[in-house]
Amino acid sequence: MEKQWFVLHTLTGQENKAQKSIDARVKLERMEDYVGRCVIPTERVTEKKNGKKRTIVKKFFPGYVLCELALYDEARGVDENGKKAIFERTWQFLRETPGVIGFVGGDRPQPLKQSEVDAILLDKPSAGQQVERPKVNFSVDETVKITDGAFMGLTGQISMVDPDKGKLKVEVQVFGRKVPVDAEYWQVEKVALEETLEPLK
Repeated sequence: MEKQWFVLHTLTGQENKAQKSIDARVKLERMEDYVGRCVIPTERVTEKKNGKKRTIVKKFFPGYVLCELALYDEARGVDENGKKAIFERTWQFLRETPGVIGFVGGDRPQPLKQSEVDAILLDKPSAGQQVERPKVNFSVDETVKITDGAFMGLTGQISMVDPDKGKLKVEVQVFGRKVPVDAEYWQVEKVALEETLEPLK
Protein backbone atom coordinates (compact mmCIF):
# COMPACT_ATOMS: atom_id res chain seq x y z
CA MET A 1 0.00 0.00 0.00
CA GLU A 2 1.52 3.34 -1.03
CA LYS A 3 2.13 5.79 1.78
CA GLN A 4 2.49 9.56 1.55
CA TRP A 5 3.70 12.15 4.06
CA PHE A 6 1.08 14.27 5.84
CA VAL A 7 1.31 16.89 8.58
CA LEU A 8 -0.64 16.19 11.76
CA HIS A 9 -1.65 19.03 14.04
CA THR A 10 -1.10 18.22 17.72
CA LEU A 11 -1.66 20.03 20.98
CA THR A 12 1.46 22.13 21.64
CA GLY A 13 3.78 20.26 23.98
CA GLN A 14 2.19 16.89 23.14
CA GLU A 15 4.15 16.14 19.96
CA ASN A 16 6.24 13.44 21.67
CA LYS A 17 3.18 11.92 23.34
CA ALA A 18 1.37 11.70 19.99
CA GLN A 19 4.41 10.23 18.23
CA LYS A 20 4.97 7.58 20.92
CA SER A 21 1.28 6.67 20.97
CA ILE A 22 1.20 6.24 17.18
CA ASP A 23 4.40 4.12 17.17
CA ALA A 24 3.14 1.88 20.00
CA ARG A 25 -0.38 1.43 18.61
CA VAL A 26 0.81 0.67 15.06
CA LYS A 27 2.37 -2.59 16.31
CA LEU A 28 -0.43 -3.34 18.76
CA GLU A 29 -3.24 -2.85 16.24
CA ARG A 30 -1.25 -4.20 13.26
CA MET A 31 -1.50 -0.96 11.30
CA GLU A 32 1.87 -1.29 9.55
CA ASP A 33 0.19 -1.33 6.11
CA TYR A 34 -1.52 1.99 6.84
CA VAL A 35 0.92 3.89 9.03
CA GLY A 36 4.66 4.25 8.43
CA ARG A 37 7.25 6.54 10.00
CA CYS A 38 6.23 9.31 12.33
CA VAL A 39 8.74 12.16 12.80
CA ILE A 40 9.01 15.31 14.91
CA PRO A 41 11.24 17.71 12.93
CA THR A 42 14.05 18.99 15.14
CA GLU A 43 17.24 20.99 14.77
CA ARG A 44 20.34 21.37 16.90
CA VAL A 45 20.69 24.87 18.30
CA THR A 46 23.86 26.23 19.89
CA GLU A 47 23.73 28.74 22.71
CA LYS A 48 26.18 30.20 25.16
CA LYS A 49 25.25 30.30 28.83
CA ASN A 50 27.55 31.38 31.67
CA GLY A 51 30.48 31.39 29.26
CA LYS A 52 29.88 27.80 28.18
CA LYS A 53 28.76 26.74 24.72
CA ARG A 54 26.09 24.07 24.67
CA THR A 55 23.91 22.42 22.05
CA ILE A 56 20.22 21.67 22.56
CA VAL A 57 17.70 19.90 20.35
CA LYS A 58 14.74 22.10 19.54
CA LYS A 59 11.49 21.40 17.67
CA PHE A 60 11.26 23.77 14.73
CA PHE A 61 7.57 23.02 14.01
CA PRO A 62 6.04 23.07 17.52
CA GLY A 63 2.54 21.59 17.42
CA TYR A 64 3.15 19.45 14.33
CA VAL A 65 4.18 15.88 13.58
CA LEU A 66 5.00 14.42 10.16
CA CYS A 67 3.50 11.02 9.45
CA GLU A 68 3.77 8.60 6.55
CA LEU A 69 0.26 7.30 5.86
CA ALA A 70 -1.82 5.28 3.43
CA LEU A 71 -4.74 7.70 3.69
CA TYR A 72 -6.45 7.75 0.29
CA ASP A 73 -8.12 4.68 -1.17
CA GLU A 74 -7.16 5.06 -4.83
CA ALA A 75 -9.15 1.95 -5.82
CA ARG A 76 -12.42 3.51 -4.62
CA GLY A 77 -11.61 6.91 -6.15
CA VAL A 78 -14.31 9.11 -4.56
CA ASP A 79 -16.83 8.47 -1.82
CA GLU A 80 -20.60 9.03 -1.84
CA ASN A 81 -20.06 12.76 -1.19
CA GLY A 82 -17.81 13.15 -4.23
CA LYS A 83 -14.69 13.60 -2.06
CA LYS A 84 -11.51 11.57 -2.33
CA ALA A 85 -12.14 8.22 -0.68
CA ILE A 86 -10.11 7.60 2.44
CA PHE A 87 -9.22 4.49 4.40
CA GLU A 88 -11.54 4.75 7.40
CA ARG A 89 -9.14 2.57 9.37
CA THR A 90 -6.33 5.14 9.03
CA TRP A 91 -8.68 8.04 9.79
CA GLN A 92 -10.14 6.38 12.89
CA PHE A 93 -6.69 5.34 14.13
CA LEU A 94 -5.47 8.95 14.08
CA ARG A 95 -8.65 10.35 15.61
CA GLU A 96 -8.13 8.03 18.58
CA THR A 97 -4.52 9.15 19.09
CA PRO A 98 -4.08 11.28 22.26
CA GLY A 99 -2.81 14.77 21.51
CA VAL A 100 -3.71 14.73 17.79
CA ILE A 101 -6.15 17.48 16.78
CA GLY A 102 -6.36 16.63 13.09
CA PHE A 103 -4.66 17.12 9.75
CA VAL A 104 -3.17 20.33 8.44
CA GLY A 105 -5.41 20.91 5.43
CA GLY A 106 -8.73 19.71 6.89
CA ASP A 107 -10.49 16.40 6.31
CA ARG A 108 -8.98 15.88 2.83
CA PRO A 109 -5.39 17.07 3.33
CA GLN A 110 -2.85 17.32 0.54
CA PRO A 111 0.19 15.07 0.93
CA LEU A 112 3.57 16.76 1.08
CA LYS A 113 5.69 16.76 -2.06
CA GLN A 114 8.97 14.86 -1.80
CA SER A 115 10.90 18.15 -2.14
CA GLU A 116 8.97 19.55 0.86
CA VAL A 117 9.67 16.42 2.90
CA ASP A 118 13.38 16.66 2.05
CA ALA A 119 13.45 20.34 3.02
CA ILE A 120 11.80 19.65 6.40
CA LEU A 121 13.87 16.57 7.13
CA LEU A 122 17.16 18.18 6.06
CA ASP A 123 18.70 16.88 9.24
CA LYS A 124 18.15 13.28 8.14
CA PRO A 125 17.55 12.07 11.74
CA SER A 126 18.12 8.46 10.67
CA ALA A 127 21.68 9.29 9.65
CA GLY A 128 22.29 11.00 12.98
CA GLN A 129 23.66 14.12 11.30
CA GLN A 130 21.94 17.33 12.24
CA VAL A 131 22.74 20.85 11.20
CA GLU A 132 23.71 23.11 14.08
CA ARG A 133 21.95 26.44 13.99
CA PRO A 134 22.66 29.18 16.53
CA LYS A 135 19.76 30.11 18.78
CA VAL A 136 20.10 33.90 18.42
CA ASN A 137 19.42 35.68 15.15
CA PHE A 138 21.47 38.71 14.19
CA SER A 139 20.93 41.31 11.49
CA VAL A 140 23.14 43.72 9.54
CA ASP A 141 23.79 47.13 11.26
CA GLU A 142 23.00 45.66 14.67
CA THR A 143 25.46 46.59 17.46
CA VAL A 144 27.17 43.70 19.23
CA LYS A 145 29.96 43.17 21.74
CA ILE A 146 32.65 40.56 21.07
CA THR A 147 32.89 38.22 24.06
CA ASP A 148 35.55 35.78 22.87
CA GLY A 149 38.79 35.77 20.90
CA ALA A 150 41.48 38.38 20.14
CA PHE A 151 39.01 41.27 19.93
CA MET A 152 37.13 40.42 23.12
CA GLY A 153 35.51 43.44 24.79
CA LEU A 154 35.21 45.52 21.60
CA THR A 155 31.85 46.72 20.37
CA GLY A 156 30.98 47.09 16.71
CA GLN A 157 28.35 46.94 14.01
CA ILE A 158 27.49 43.82 12.04
CA SER A 159 28.25 44.23 8.32
CA MET A 160 27.51 40.68 7.13
CA VAL A 161 25.52 37.70 8.46
CA ASP A 162 25.72 34.06 7.36
CA PRO A 163 22.88 32.32 9.25
CA ASP A 164 23.56 28.90 7.72
CA LYS A 165 27.10 28.77 9.10
CA GLY A 166 26.36 30.88 12.18
CA LYS A 167 29.05 33.40 11.29
CA LEU A 168 29.13 37.16 10.94
CA LYS A 169 31.45 40.06 10.21
CA VAL A 170 31.69 42.86 12.77
CA GLU A 171 33.21 46.30 12.06
CA VAL A 172 35.13 47.41 15.15
CA GLN A 173 37.25 50.50 15.84
CA VAL A 174 40.93 49.70 16.40
CA PHE A 175 43.32 52.67 16.78
CA GLY A 176 40.75 54.94 15.13
CA ARG A 177 40.31 52.68 12.10
CA LYS A 178 37.41 50.39 11.22
CA VAL A 179 38.51 46.78 11.12
CA PRO A 180 36.28 43.91 9.92
CA VAL A 181 36.37 40.99 12.35
CA ASP A 182 35.05 37.50 11.56
CA ALA A 183 33.17 35.93 14.46
CA GLU A 184 30.83 33.07 15.20
CA TYR A 185 27.38 33.73 16.67
CA TRP A 186 28.39 32.43 20.08
CA GLN A 187 31.39 34.81 20.22
CA VAL A 188 29.22 37.93 20.34
CA GLU A 189 26.29 39.26 22.31
CA LYS A 190 23.69 41.87 21.49
CA VAL A 191 24.22 45.27 23.08
CA ALA A 192 21.28 47.04 24.71
CA LEU A 193 20.41 50.39 23.12
CA GLU A 194 21.29 52.38 26.23
CA GLU A 195 24.82 50.91 26.20
CA THR A 196 25.43 52.26 22.70
CA LEU A 197 24.45 55.85 23.51
CA GLU A 198 27.28 58.26 24.20
CA PRO A 199 27.03 59.82 27.69
CA LEU A 200 26.29 63.55 27.78
CA LYS A 201 29.31 65.74 28.53
